[in-house]
Amino acid sequence: SLSKQPVDEYNLGVESDNPFVDLVPKGGELNVVESCGVSNNGRDDVTELMQQAIDACSMKKATVIVPKGRYSIRPIFLRSNMTLKLEEGAQLLGSRTIQDYRDAFPEAGAIETSALVFGKNIENVKVIGPGLIDGRGTAPDFQFGNSKGDRPKVLHFVNCKDVVVENVTLQNSAFWTAHFLLCDGVKIKGVKIYSHSNWNNDGLDIDSRNVEIEDCYIDCDDDGICMKSDRGIFVENVTVKNCTIRTNCNAIKLGTAGKTGFKNITYTDCVIEKASEDNFRKHYESDKLAWCGITLQGPSTISGIALESVNGGVLDGVTISNIQMKDVHTAIFLRLGKREGSAKMSELKNVVISDIKATCVSKVASSIVGVPGGIIDNVLIKNVEITLPGGGTINDANASIPEMIDAYPESNMFGKALPAYGFYVRHANNVKFENVKFNLTGADVRPDYVFDDVTGGEITGISPIVEGKDFQITFQNGSLNILPNVENYIKVDVIDISGKTIYSTRQNG
Repeated sequence: SLSKQPVDEYNLGVESDNPFVDLVPKGGELNVVESCGVSNNGRDDVTELMQQAIDACSMKKATVIVPKGRYSIRPIFLRSNMTLKLEEGAQLLGSRTIQDYRDAFPEAGAIETSALVFGKNIENVKVIGPGLIDGRGTAPDFQFGNSKGDRPKVLHFVNCKDVVVENVTLQNSAFWTAHFLLCDGVKIKGVKIYSHSNWNNDGLDIDSRNVEIEDCYIDCDDDGICMKSDRGIFVENVTVKNCTIRTNCNAIKLGTAGKTGFKNITYTDCVIEKASEDNFRKHYESDKLAWCGITLQGPSTISGIALESVNGGVLDGVTISNIQMKDVHTAIFLRLGKREGSAKMSELKNVVISDIKATCVSKVASSIVGVPGGIIDNVLIKNVEITLPGGGTINDANASIPEMIDAYPESNMFGKALPAYGFYVRHANNVKFENVKFNLTGADVRPDYVFDDVTGGEITGISPIVEGKDFQITFQNGSLNILPNVENYIKVDVIDISGKTIYSTRQNG
């Protein structure tokens, strides 16, 4: 009978007890319909037969073949040394009954949760398409609200080694869609995710090391490709490339969970767009204008890039390049803080963000913000072009921004506008902007940059922004080096917080 909790490869039982073992040649294939009598009508519960097929293939280092059809299942548990292959038209349909997941995962918690397809303490395992796995997350049993209830994920690996997920579609999760926790050696390629079924519908959540993510298409309500460090390991050596991320929340995200931290993380050649639907957040509704300060039309993305170190961990060595984004509230958001009773201050350092082209739809500027005693260090923003809607007022420009040291990090955490329309930088060291251009499509009285308590700030390659509008920086406390682009020399004013001009190319240029 079906195991009631996850087991590893050493607890599969005796081969003679499995009715399908003799049908599987070593290293071969087992067709669950032709050889195991599994029904593919989508009505019959085929969980136990499917689990026996998985166990048999693990014993023979073989492949489970799931042909075209609809298969109704409760949770199934993957094993070592096997492949689950979902052929074209194959659909694994998850139980709509929450008790089925509670029975299968009696010790599930908030992080290691239940899931429809689950693997723990296993190695050399593959899930490949082109079929799909459907969590059917809209079921009434799964409606608990935002960040509430013991809802299952579609796919969940815990403490596994050498995992491959390729060319499969994952959809309609009741919670996060795919979560890789404490794993080492993960390859995710050509995966399609569509999850707008419930709150907290993240796309990919990575809390592992040595991970490659490539050629994926993600369309989800919550965070797109998100790194989390909830357990005692660094999330490190992770590469994400050539992915399309559509979300109502944050597309590229590190954090919020960061108790240990992140090292050597790379995102490159990705496209960020608004999600195809917005069933929960509804930024565009009139009562949500505090999110962004501007009336929106349809779905939009909160942040294109969100790097957050707020739980006492270390974020060190992140490179993000060649990113195209549109319909985002904020292009770039870096936040260091101290939350949840962290014993020590978080760290955020050595970040390079380059070759970015973004179109924003809100007054919430990009920001790089630490806290008193917590300084963001060594950030390079290079070859970035951001188109913004304008709309900033004198009140926005003069706004006093609270520290909010222990607040949940989000680009709109300080309100619907910041005192700059381009970048707001506070409590930072060695922050350099090189060839950064802002395009305003509407009037905005705010300065291009605000620097507050920034040492070693530098701006090079300043180019004209708007005809007739001077380039303006508000600056207090620290040091700032400005090197305008000689070929596109324009008027540059640096003013202190009281409005007094402390440098001007009108006088010194």
